[in-house]
Amino acid sequence: MDRWLVVGLGNPGPEYAGNRHNAGFMVLDELAARAGGRFKAHRSRAEVLEGRLAGAPAVLAKPLSYMNLSGGPVKALADFYKVDPARVIAVHDELDIPYGALRAKLGGGDNGHNGLKSITKSLATKDYLRVRFGIGRPPGRMDAAAYVLRDFATAERKDLAFLVDRAADVVESLIGSGLEATQNTFHAGDLNVSGPPR
Repeated sequence: MDRWLVVGLGNPGPEYAGNRHNAGFMVLDELAARAGGRFKAHRSRAEVLEGRLAGAPAVLAKPLSYMNLSGGPVKALADFYKVDPARVIAVHDELDIPYGALRAKLGGGDNGHNGLKSITKSLATKDYLRVRFGIGRPPGRMDAAAYVLRDFATAERKDLAFLVDRAADVVESLIGSGLEATQNTFHAGDLNVSGPPR
């Protein structure tokens, strides 16, 4: 069975751990718990866990480069594990989706997301899967770059564990059921924080 590569995007280090920009890392930590393993350092400049998700072999990875250099480790891992870009899933924060919404898609642009920009350049294709974790737009005139590097607000944090769990469900659904079925399940009526029944 062909292997999947699931990459969470974020910035390494404790000072970034709770940032909106680190939603991808949060989801990968949940997936690691489900896979029953621990991340270990890999020569690709990423923390890596080899396990199974939705019954399929999967490599979970958190690049240790900063966000804007994520593509290097992702390409190195795809080459090392012989994973086709079509079986790469990037989990990332998304400004253009309201907080509480999750989206799965294949390909498309990067919407100014430096992590996606770097992956697209390194893989030389846009055709990899994305799980987009909505963080909403910054309030007022706050700069988007400052907003993504702030921790989730107190009101957001009460729903954060639920949303991280749901995003992990989206990843497993992509692997187990494919894109269309995943979109039908998780996009129905737009996922708000109350969400469809579990």
